[in-house]
Amino acid sequence: MGSILIKTEIPGPKSREIAKKRERFVASPMGSLAPFYIKEGHGAVVEDVDGNRFLDFTGGWGCLVVGHTPEPVVNAIKDQAEKFIHTDFTAVPYEPFAELAKMISERAPGDFEKQVAFFNSGAEAVENAVKIAKGFTKRKAIVVFEYAFHGRTLLTMTMTHRPMPYKYVYGPFASEVYRLPFPNPHTNKMKIGDFERVLKDNVYPEDVAAVIIEPIQGEGGFNVPPEGFLEEIREVTKKYGILFVADEVQSGYGRTGKLFAIQNWNVVPDLISLGKSIAAGLPLSAVVGKKEYFDALPGSSIGSTFGGNPVACRAGIEVLKIIDKEKLLDRAIKYGEIIDKRFKEMQKKHSVIGETRGIGAMRAIEFVKDRKTWEPDSATAKAVIQEAMKNGVILAGAGIHGNVIRLLIPLVMSEAELNEGLDVLDRAIATVTG
Repeated sequence: MGSILIKTEIPGPKSREIAKKRERFVASPMGSLAPFYIKEGHGAVVEDVDGNRFLDFTGGWGCLVVGHTPEPVVNAIKDQAEKFIHTDFTAVPYEPFAELAKMISERAPGDFEKQVAFFNSGAEAVENAVKIAKGFTKRKAIVVFEYAFHGRTLLTMTMTHRPMPYKYVYGPFASEVYRLPFPNPHTNKMKIGDFERVLKDNVYPEDVAAVIIEPIQGEGGFNVPPEGFLEEIREVTKKYGILFVADEVQSGYGRTGKLFAIQNWNVVPDLISLGKSIAAGLPLSAVVGKKEYFDALPGSSIGSTFGGNPVACRAGIEVLKIIDKEKLLDRAIKYGEIIDKRFKEMQKKHSVIGETRGIGAMRAIEFVKDRKTWEPDSATAKAVIQEAMKNGVILAGAGIHGNVIRLLIPLVMSEAELNEGLDVLDRAIATVTG
């Protein structure tokens, strides 16, 4: 017997009742992927208020590498909540903040002294990485890439590529943000060896504080940079005194088979921004990097009232322990091999799949109308997501055109659950394409 159980139509009667309240009182732009309402979640399984069970392949948009409600995290949250919930570390400090900073520093790449600053969201981590880079270099410009997603604050919204819905009419945007092409075999706008030339065509390098890049692009479609590209960026940034910032909010915390995705390449970044899975779903993000960069900043120039909340830090400590104890990095590699094999089999069967890509368990399939013209097929991708949902698997879309399906699976799921979910995806593609 599998983990999926569909007892009612989707959404069921209890979910539809809650939806009435939502329609009246919840801000309408805040849409949801799932049409049903969760009652509880454990591991990779979500049960809705009508008793239907689904496999969650979105992991709360990538926040649940260790799954829903892992027992050590739940126990730590309870224990901390009974002691104290908040002081603000800059008012009355506490050990969990320092302990989690130590654990992340010790695991981050780079043979140098590191420090960590905690914030609430991925966007805050990215924005503060930029502030740190500007504070250290005393420069004003930053460089980002096509298809990037970095957040929804004014600065990170500027850094994010996709105009609709993320930018809409929300400008004017931040100044001195320069967007360069991301290497893509289907556009051919940036090749290996081009980075320095393209950089200099767009901005005076000595004005640039940081180049910010996702080692594997998340929202942009799980785009993997070609061999040598990240190394090339690192070489050029060193040449001009520019900081290399790895945005690992989505790619970090083990899903590629390394704790930090950047460790899949021979590159050591100056700063890394973290978020999402860092605290098993509690609001927490971080910037980790060279101590000298933090030392260059004035006191109190970075911080946040709730950043590094003690409950979230306790959760964060347990997340790293679970990753180590359960050998989730090894599991990400093993599951990645299974997913890669299954995706390639699907690609042979279904002509709408133009490409499969990713590293470790961070994998995606891209839907196209024609493999020669590479015209995006967002309608099929969306229809497959809906069909899979009706049959018990929650899937996430991605890509600048919305024609990608990405997997953000909890690494604690069983191999049987993984294959059960992939079976549903395969059948959904077959159903949608006839």
